[in-house]
Amino acid sequence: MANILLVRHGETDWNRAKRLQGHLDISLNQEGITQANRLGKSLVNESIDIAYSSDLSRAFDTAQAILAQRSIPHFIDQSLRERCYGEIQGMTYAQIEAELPDNHRAWHSRDPDFQPKNGESLRQFYQRVEAGMLQIAKAHFGQTILVVAHGGILDCMFRLASGISIEDQMKVDLLNTSLNRLQYDGQKFQIKTWADLSHLENQSALDEIDRP
Repeated sequence: MANILLVRHGETDWNRAKRLQGHLDISLNQEGITQANRLGKSLVNESIDIAYSSDLSRAFDTAQAILAQRSIPHFIDQSLRERCYGEIQGMTYAQIEAELPDNHRAWHSRDPDFQPKNGESLRQFYQRVEAGMLQIAKAHFGQTILVVAHGGILDCMFRLASGISIEDQMKVDLLNTSLNRLQYDGQKFQIKTWADLSHLENQSALDEIDRP
């Protein structure tokens, strides 16, 4: 087995403002830093062999906080980036709905081949995440791997492990600094636990708000 600790990055100001981040490099806010530090403390006795994160600072810095005081190799991997939303990145969800209603409608209907201008389609994104995660899991079979990424990556992995189509509407928690445990047995991914926030000591975390 490859054991995977899959984590969404800590909170950012854009998460709180319901502004679409995509490939834009938005830093953690103070709450996000606190969340990441608490997760790191909760995992201090967990055996972790290697870590991967998106190169975007909100994920990279979350991984660094988790790994503080530990000598564990940490690699960046662009396959772990959030979906590129092209022209609608940087806009609030309300702005997208008001100013680019066709984009908003296609996004929320989960049209797998809708591609925002200068962005990725849902199908392209899913294929990127699946290929990247398979490569990581196969390269470190028999090890425990920390992967720190984004809400969209969590959504893809939940679907991949559960056999849910990328076109299907569903509601699954994609929470800031949530700890999600998966295993890869050489054939498929399996979910062991999902959306663990016990490290936040009964405090809540933001979901991937208004996502399709």
